[in-house]
Amino acid sequence: MNIKKILKLSIISLMASQYLYAEEPTKNQKENKKETISLPTITINARKEIEDAKELPFGISVIDGKEIREKGFFSTEEILRATPGVSINTSGGANVSSVSIRGVGALYPLSMDDASVAVNIDGSPISSRHLSLATFDIEQIEILKGPQGTLFGGLGGAGAINITTKKPTQYTEGYFQSEFSGEEHKIDLAIGGPLSETLSARLAVHQSSYEYPITNIQTAEAVSEPDLLGIRGSLLWDISDETSALLTIEHQKSEHMGENIVLQPYNDDPKMDLTPGIYDYSHKELDKQSLQIKHSFKNSQLTSISSYIDVYNISPVVFDRIVYQAMMGYPNEYWREQESSDKVFTQDLRLSSLPGADIFWVIGASFLNSDRTHNHSRMGGSNFVVYPGNHQFRNFDTKRYGIYAETTIPLNEQWKITGGIRQTWDYKKYNATYTENSVSVLDNDELNDSFTTGRLGVTYALNEDSNLYATISKGYNPGGFQDYGENKGDARYEAGSIYSGEVGIKSELLNHKLRIDSSIFYTSVKDNYMIDSTGVSSFVVNADTRSIGYELALKWLINENLNISGNFAYTDATIRDYVNNSLGGPVNPGNKVPDTPKFQSTISLAYQIALPKINILNSRSKLNTRLDYTYMSKRAADVQNHYDLDAYSRVDMHIGLISGNKEIYLFGKNIFDKYYDLYGFYDNATSVKYGAPSKGRILGLGFKYTF
Repeated sequence: MNIKKILKLSIISLMASQYLYAEEPTKNQKENKKETISLPTITINARKEIEDAKELPFGISVIDGKEIREKGFFSTEEILRATPGVSINTSGGANVSSVSIRGVGALYPLSMDDASVAVNIDGSPISSRHLSLATFDIEQIEILKGPQGTLFGGLGGAGAINITTKKPTQYTEGYFQSEFSGEEHKIDLAIGGPLSETLSARLAVHQSSYEYPITNIQTAEAVSEPDLLGIRGSLLWDISDETSALLTIEHQKSEHMGENIVLQPYNDDPKMDLTPGIYDYSHKELDKQSLQIKHSFKNSQLTSISSYIDVYNISPVVFDRIVYQAMMGYPNEYWREQESSDKVFTQDLRLSSLPGADIFWVIGASFLNSDRTHNHSRMGGSNFVVYPGNHQFRNFDTKRYGIYAETTIPLNEQWKITGGIRQTWDYKKYNATYTENSVSVLDNDELNDSFTTGRLGVTYALNEDSNLYATISKGYNPGGFQDYGENKGDARYEAGSIYSGEVGIKSELLNHKLRIDSSIFYTSVKDNYMIDSTGVSSFVVNADTRSIGYELALKWLINENLNISGNFAYTDATIRDYVNNSLGGPVNPGNKVPDTPKFQSTISLAYQIALPKINILNSRSKLNTRLDYTYMSKRAADVQNHYDLDAYSRVDMHIGLISGNKEIYLFGKNIFDKYYDLYGFYDNATSVKYGAPSKGRILGLGFKYTF
């Protein structure tokens, strides 16, 4: 019996024992009924201090930790794919996520230094390339839409993703949660509490694995089974009533993840013809340390956040025999070993108003130093035959300095004005060695840039529960050097400027039981950058783009048992330039921006109801159910609009039995078993299309215990 089967049997035994000896609720618990119900206030850290989301003049989507755990998401990448207005391009590898918001962003994975969407974990920036790693012990995730260049390092031209993890508390609490099915399993454990009157700590652990939904015809089994491991420890020291220090140390590792290149159409039976075990040595490791120090003065507070991230990734990029046959006319296997590292130190120091102050203000300075590599150290063919004398080695150095300020000032009881500005200085160096058939070419380049970003917004309170707002913003995507350059001079890409306007209303109705956010936006990008590929070569072209759209989000607490939530996004994103120097063919004005569907929507129903007493449980229990529907319309696969990726719908469900602080549940993901595309590619020379499929239907059993 293997370790996984032993683990599953142990979990089943634990669940059964917990239910047989469930505790009877106390009299106070039975009598504790709320006289009124209402939606909780959404507080966010969008401006790096706790604020009410309703008060901020731009669109925000918030996913809390409870929803993340109930939906069974493995990674932030999966969460974002289920968020209307956000698009993900990924082949399933550990280091290839590319994100765009409202049709703005690099149109394919471009560089680990891509600035389109800023990503922060507890105030520390990380590359969007790391979104495939595990998501665990999360307080909430905020998706901030529209340019966020003021407070996020001068970057975030399309928006920002703000991830907040659980913090240590001065009371003992935690949870254990496990899910398993025939195709995947996941275990999460977290515990936190006091060590002394001034010290508290928290430890969180995540372990999971799943199967790629692709059969290797050489083994009749899944191409690979990726494993994810995450460990995070944090220590909070309340030095005094005014001063605190939070130290966080995190380690994450993924194994056996690869970039999946599957010939289309793959319908309901995706296949690859691949050397068995080719992904076995693939792994990615991330080590992150951060220190946050806060000190409160009488009328302000000082915050310092220092972080260091060290990332290493190695995996093959493989064209299997099926794709190679379609492209070249004979079966072969071609692979490149992709090896990268990233060492980043960041420092942010700011002085701001106290939480809840009538006037919000913040001034600060930041610094980033990045030293990274992206190499193709080996290339080969079938059965790991190495092609000698062919490789590329690349080094990237970035230094980024910034100063910033933002404020929100009430003009009277109804009007508020928000203004923010940032000045950023960017210094980048690139050097590379490209070797083909033992002939080497050196490539060296550098780029210095300075730029100003910011926003100006106004908020009008229609009443105490509804705010009308309008905001104009300027964002900027700094130029840089792409990860995949292999010829002298083709690594550099130019900077892009973003200009955005947004008008919206945020309301709470029916005595705070119904929340509706609605907005329209217009965004113009000058020199948006996009990677353009043919075969295994790539370079970057720049083109102007435009996106216009409408977004609606609602949450309705119908009664204490039933709530409904939904999100809708309409995005019309088009390319405005004619580009005739493209490897894949000319790009025409009016082409749709790739990976940006015109329509996206989600609907979620959550229902809980008390059940009659069941003797075996020795306790009154609740039925806990959830149904989630996601829709994405068709979207262009590439900048030339050679073809569209099909529209798809997805239905997920959760049916649980809660007794006290324990829950046993059945879950279903993609229960109608509809494969959909994670990305699409068209080879102009051969008319070959390939991509990567989503997971199919997954049905399983889960257990959760909180304390």
